[in-house]
Amino acid sequence: MLMGEYMHTIDSKGRIIMPADFRAELGDEFFLTKGLDGCLFIYGQEEWESFSVKLRQLPLAKSEARAFVRFFFAGARKLDCDKHGRFLVPGNLRSYAGLKKDVVLTGVMNRAELWDKEAWTKYTGEVNPAVTEIVEQLADLGI
Repeated sequence: MLMGEYMHTIDSKGRIIMPADFRAELGDEFFLTKGLDGCLFIYGQEEWESFSVKLRQLPLAKSEARAFVRFFFAGARKLDCDKHGRFLVPGNLRSYAGLKKDVVLTGVMNRAELWDKEAWTKYTGEVNPAVTEIVEQLADLGI
């Protein structure tokens, strides 16, 4: 299970160090794609395949389904870490997530997320005060 929050910087070539415990959980190869809320999602092989199966079941005739599948797959990349534990974030994905120099890697159960540090700070500042209200809304789901 992926969890935790790690602060890192992007080097001049667009590489970021993947935390060792994330590398152990994600495996040798992993998938990086556009995420929701302005971040990037990182999936291990098994989770990516499971996610792909779900998306494959969406009805091709619905434009929303096609758009959703395109969103996740058009910019997705299969990556691995170099011997120093770094991975390259392609330019299109750095641009999408607004990644500058300082970034945050977070573990979110079955995936990791990659955020620009300023965006992460803003997001958590908005969400943290509302967590009690969010939990009350999710009570119907057994949370």
